[in-house]
Amino acid sequence: MARTIKKVEFLPKMPKLLNVAAYARVSSGKDAMLHSLSAQVSYYSEKIQKHTGWKYCGVYADEAATGTKDNREQFQKLLEKCRAGSVDLILTKSISRFARNTVTLLETVRELKDLGVDVYFEEQNIHSLSADGELMLTILASYAQEESRSISENVTWGQRKRFADGKVSLPYAHFLGYRKGESGLPEIVPEEAEIVRYIYQRFIDGLTPYKIANELTAQGIPTPCGKEKWSASTVKSILTNEKYKGDALLQKKFTVDFLTKKQQINEGQVPQYYVENSHPAIITPEEFDFVQSEFQKRCVKPYSSTSIYATKIICGDCGSYFGAKVWHSNSKYRRVIYQCNSKFKGSHFCTTPHLYEPEIQEKFLQAFAQYFSQKDAVIKNCQFALNRLKKQESKKAELQDELVAVNEKLKDYIQHGGENFDALNAKYEELSAQLDAEEIAESDRKRRIAKMQKILLTLKKTDSVLETFDESVWNAVLENLTVFHDGSLVFLFRDGTEIKV
Repeated sequence: MARTIKKVEFLPKMPKLLNVAAYARVSSGKDAMLHSLSAQVSYYSEKIQKHTGWKYCGVYADEAATGTKDNREQFQKLLEKCRAGSVDLILTKSISRFARNTVTLLETVRELKDLGVDVYFEEQNIHSLSADGELMLTILASYAQEESRSISENVTWGQRKRFADGKVSLPYAHFLGYRKGESGLPEIVPEEAEIVRYIYQRFIDGLTPYKIANELTAQGIPTPCGKEKWSASTVKSILTNEKYKGDALLQKKFTVDFLTKKQQINEGQVPQYYVENSHPAIITPEEFDFVQSEFQKRCVKPYSSTSIYATKIICGDCGSYFGAKVWHSNSKYRRVIYQCNSKFKGSHFCTTPHLYEPEIQEKFLQAFAQYFSQKDAVIKNCQFALNRLKKQESKKAELQDELVAVNEKLKDYIQHGGENFDALNAKYEELSAQLDAEEIAESDRKRRIAKMQKILLTLKKTDSVLETFDESVWNAVLENLTVFHDGSLVFLFRDGTEIKV
């Protein structure tokens, strides 16, 4: 039988509709860019729906995404739809709109290729499924990545130039108390400023950031980000931000990777600049410095978040602080007392008596009545001390300049040699010690200024002797209370006045 060969003829198939989606992105949230994004969405929606061989599967658009990160929400949704087999073709404007990271681009394109999904880059006229598609994408994506690097470096340079010029800008959308004024500088928002002042006052009253956060949440005050629940960390960030006293520390963080946008706390890697009186203050410098000194004090000493008496009451026998103790905690006779924390530690027991809260408050009212009777004299003395402290000039800047000069001479010696190394090294060590001492003295001056300022503010707004206990007055004017073995109490006020009751 003769061998025959016949060509197999297939019946023509109905052309398959391609499931087509589009991806658009702008890297800025500005109005002009968002308008551009809206135009892109309209363009792709119309283009896909007018094509007879295409089925519209949506336009996915990300606002203010950098293109260097993998957390673009709409982009991820598009990829999930591709993995589900619902998309055959993706339209996008350019490689830089899709991804500026070469590695991310190729990984994504290869994954889509395995899924049978084609990506068409209009600007470059490249189909990812074409024979030379991946090669062309690799080359062009490298250019896009370098473009991203260049843009990032230019932006960074511009930021650092503004820092060096002392120009201050704030993340106004998430910053309580300020908005961008017509001049471009921060401008106070009165109603938000009151919240900031409330936070500072409650901390001065003795409350912890945690308790203040709970108060703000209970009052229904939204956070700087517009959330309902406040956190202690948010409160602490407000209490420690120098911008609330009208100053600005610039370049606290810096970007270490232009692709990941990872930031790192600046510990001297790049220059920092401190601008004084850069914008209107919400908190007085004295109040701000007082709060910072209180932070240090509470970190060093045991501090209870549940008691305003923590770090205030001292045992006259051993010098330890009094703490709260509960008697008969599970009975109707439950009582809270305050006694020396070291009373039963070691072989020697302290003989100081315990105190009840009403007793502490009553004794303070007696002591404050005597203190208040000297109000005019106290105010005069505090004002005098405050003026003297403010007139004391800091030698810090002068010492820093001298230290830099000596350091340069030491560097010159290391490079070129000389005969004065020992003398220069000794001078350097001397100046370093003087600078350390001056920094301690300056910190102490600021702490004392804050103390005097707070006493003056409290006494000036207090018109008469207290009839009931006021915890804000307790925290503002009282340094500590010492309890002695005979039951006598000595109140030491912040201006140095001692009153025994």
